[in-house]
Amino acid sequence: MQGKTISIIGVPCDYGQQRRGVDMGPSALRYAGVQERLQALNFNVVDEGDIRGGTAQQELTDQEKLLNLEEVIKINKELALKVDAVVAHQHIPLVLGGDHSIAIGTLAGLSVHYSNLGVIWFDAHADLNTPDTTPSGNIHGMPLAVSLGLGHERLTSIRTNLPKIKKENIIIIGGRSIDEGESALIQQLNIKIYTMHEIDRLGMAHVMAEAIHYLKQQQVDGVHLSLDLDALDPLYTPGVGTPVPGGITYRESHLAMEMLQEAKLITSAEFVEVNPILDERNKTADVAVALIGSLFGETLV
Repeated sequence: MQGKTISIIGVPCDYGQQRRGVDMGPSALRYAGVQERLQALNFNVVDEGDIRGGTAQQELTDQEKLLNLEEVIKINKELALKVDAVVAHQHIPLVLGGDHSIAIGTLAGLSVHYSNLGVIWFDAHADLNTPDTTPSGNIHGMPLAVSLGLGHERLTSIRTNLPKIKKENIIIIGGRSIDEGESALIQQLNIKIYTMHEIDRLGMAHVMAEAIHYLKQQQVDGVHLSLDLDALDPLYTPGVGTPVPGGITYRESHLAMEMLQEAKLITSAEFVEVNPILDERNKTADVAVALIGSLFGETLV
């Protein structure tokens, strides 16, 4: 990918959950030097600025039990258009969140250009809830389900009415906080998932080698990485809204990024859920930027 242009898209969105501060994530990632890091790797970098909404009302819709539905729809429609335009210009989209509900717009925009997109979902959570299964109404727990065509029609129909991804092209890595409804859906759809149990037992190198081989077998025409910083253990990324102990280590996460870079599969990426209010001296943003460096080719020697 070296020599290509990366378009950075900031999405300071906190509509998909109930803890304030994650809207400052894109600013924290820029402050941590994401653009300079990529330029040092010989990429052309275009900062496309931020996609902004209004002030989140933290309101549940009366009928659908979804938090800030209108705001989430609006910002994801705008993001989908921006991602579509960036890919049309043959740039690599790098989306900076914001909460994980923005993946709805990212995948909607990508779906215009890929017919068999692979998705690697680094997350402590499966994000496969629907309005029927959500315990909270938080849409940041639904983007993977929405992208499969499951959930509120106004979310699943952003950009196109079709599902944006296929169930057989998804790999979840790092899961350790999965709701009952999500677990049932994973089993029903036979979605490939590596929980922390598999990572502990097999090792990250084995997990990533299997994941890469699996996506190649699926003959995907692109691979999107959606990385929630709560996939890592809170020891390394304290500035996230829904930390879950027992996560991926700093070194394991870098190994995963390095192996993805070596495989030359990644065609787009997003890094989400950095919350500076909860962070320690921008530690989580620094970790995110370091992982971005590894994903795009940074090495120790």
